[in-house]
Amino acid sequence: MSQTPGLQLDPALIRALGERTISRRALLRAAVIGAGAAVLPSLVACTQGVRGTTPLVAVGSKRWWNKQKRADVLDFANWPYYIDRRRDNSHPSLELFTSTTGIAVNYFRPIHDNATFVHKILPSLEAGRPTGYDIIVVTNGPQLSTLMDSGLLVPLDHRYLEHFWRNASDLVREPPWDPGNRFTIAWQSGLTGIGYRPEAVEALGRKPTSVTDLWNAALEGRVGMLQDEMDLGSFGLLAVGVDPQSSTVYDWARAASALRDQRESNVVKHYYGQGYLEALQRGDIWISQAWSGDIFQANQLGHPELRFVVPDEGAMFWTDNMVIPAHARHPVDAMIFMDFVYRKGVAAMIADWVWYITPVPGAQEIIRTRYGDTEVADSPLVFPEGATIRQATHPLTNGSQTSGEEAPTLRTYYVFRSQEELATWHRFFGPIAAGEVG
Repeated sequence: MSQTPGLQLDPALIRALGERTISRRALLRAAVIGAGAAVLPSLVACTQGVRGTTPLVAVGSKRWWNKQKRADVLDFANWPYYIDRRRDNSHPSLELFTSTTGIAVNYFRPIHDNATFVHKILPSLEAGRPTGYDIIVVTNGPQLSTLMDSGLLVPLDHRYLEHFWRNASDLVREPPWDPGNRFTIAWQSGLTGIGYRPEAVEALGRKPTSVTDLWNAALEGRVGMLQDEMDLGSFGLLAVGVDPQSSTVYDWARAASALRDQRESNVVKHYYGQGYLEALQRGDIWISQAWSGDIFQANQLGHPELRFVVPDEGAMFWTDNMVIPAHARHPVDAMIFMDFVYRKGVAAMIADWVWYITPVPGAQEIIRTRYGDTEVADSPLVFPEGATIRQATHPLTNGSQTSGEEAPTLRTYYVFRSQEELATWHRFFGPIAAGEVG
């Protein structure tokens, strides 16, 4: 029998959770916000140009971009296994970019999580020095908001973005975290939903359909939850019937209460990073919060038994964004590359390898016809037909929304408005993600 999460809220919960110690990871993320705020005055000064007889020119303005020169080199920092490659670890799309434009690419893979990477490059940004990268890839969330709000990113020159505006999916145009795409252009996107094994279907007597299935006592000790506090807290909010994007601090308390109940009832086996996928593959857990591309890759690599579902309440839609960090040495080359990957053929090369949601829907037919890869072309985890981020405004009723024949509902993370809000979120969800429940 399924438990109903979050209906009984402990009156002392808000005060109790507010007094808990923030986890080390939460402190690191909060430090990113704090450091960004600390360097803001100096960055504002540097973005206004050099004082003297020449009028001040704001970084990212049309006049500033007009002064920038192409360098024929690009330093690109990305996550591991996040671009097409051959067995010799070469990258066809990068080679095509170089042969087409004459711009050589130095490709790096230093990003393993947003908080650690942003924390690492902050000293350079703070000191007004180049980070060594012209493009970095950052997920929408607190780190990206910090970089934007603190003047640590270069506003983009949309005159270079012909292919973006022609081919980009509605899912990545004018996103809630960056209206007008002032700073960001999507690299790839994904969904946080539910991954499960056949044993979960047997235990429930049906296929999982709802976020609240992660609270079901029939799955005791076989549920995995993510350590990522944005995903964890957002699922807690969905479980109590609240859209994360429009949630309040009181809603966060209700969600934290539901997640604490879930843990204390012994339904959850563990809070995972990327290791949740191996646990699902081994059968250590039968159901888990999951990232869409992971499940599709697992299907292709020997685990067809795994399934991914967008819950009735909706899946969390996230995007890894290309941005230009302040003081980048080759911003024009960065803009040329950002637009290049929005050519349909190039987007198809990348999507057919990484298996996450491509920002270019037109790549689907190329993958089907040129590559003959119907498995990828027909996958809703790469091409979520009919899905729209605008459905994130749909209300939730009693913790669920019946999708019926509608397109899948996608929801986005809460956008923090201040350092205090971010710290409050971590006070609620950080201890739970760290297993500090009791």
